Amino acid sequence: MTCFAMHIVCAAMLIYAHRWMHPIQVNSRRPKVLLLAENPELRTVVTEKLTSNWSPEQISGWLKDRFPGNGEMQVSHETIYKSLFIQTRGIFRTELKKHLRTQRMFRQAKSHRVATRGQIVDAISIRERPAEIEDRAIPGHWEGDLIMGSESSVMATVVERHSRFTVLCKVKNKGASIVVQSLTERMKKLPKQVLKSLTWDRGQELSAHQVFTLATELDVYFCDPSSPWQRGTNENTNGLLRQYFPKGAGLATFSQNQLDDIAAKLNSRPRKTLGFKTPAQVLNEALH
Repeated sequence: MTCFAMHIVCAAMLIYAHRWMHPIQVNSRRPKVLLLAENPELRTVVTEKLTSNWSPEQISGWLKDRFPGNGEMQVSHETIYKSLFIQTRGIFRTELKKHLRTQRMFRQAKSHRVATRGQIVDAISIRERPAEIEDRAIPGHWEGDLIMGSESSVMATVVERHSRFTVLCKVKNKGASIVVQSLTERMKKLPKQVLKSLTWDRGQELSAHQVFTLATELDVYFCDPSSPWQRGTNENTNGLLRQYFPKGAGLATFSQNQLDDIAAKLNSRPRKTLGFKTPAQVLNEALH
């Protein structure tokens, strides 16, 4: 049994033994409430602007300018649309839809659209990511990306923000279906308690993110274009992995078992940022 597999078995046993002591796991499966349903002050401001025939994009931009640094008084235009068309009850009056320029009473589902010019359909911006992910206090939130090797070889790296625990995933190519299938298989081997969200680059390799979310129950958030620092944990880990995978080296020859062994080595290294504990140790403590 590889070190990676031993860590997974240990984590799973801890969850089973303490399954009644983890309200976080229960809470993470509850339906999410939109921001505008939780913040009456913000909802009042948005309602006022909608009544004045402002578009959701205008409202979102104005809020960022009017309340800089105050995340509680900012909301994306997509969330405003969702509040109007998807979760109307108790958030906005139905007649507010009439103030939109199209004056449609129903909004066409985005699933009917296809991605164009490199855009990812239904991509949820990192700016919509809950605040609990930012402070790293709660385990289960991951960052991921692809590492490219010679001759178009590739592999996926996924790192947990709280513990810096790393998972390496062998993929045949950058095709969306291949990447999602491989990622799904690897992530589903982890305890459900640490499957909450994944933040990814804007690459088309995760354009099938809805399929991934359905299979794993991880919410997927996408970074802004050309903003690798927004998933800094993953970027730093990719730098550490260059010890094992130098730039320009081929990745196709590595088996999944070999990648698991390398990940186990990385997860067994003490980290200064973790008080010189290892990622595996911190993750197991969090599960316990």
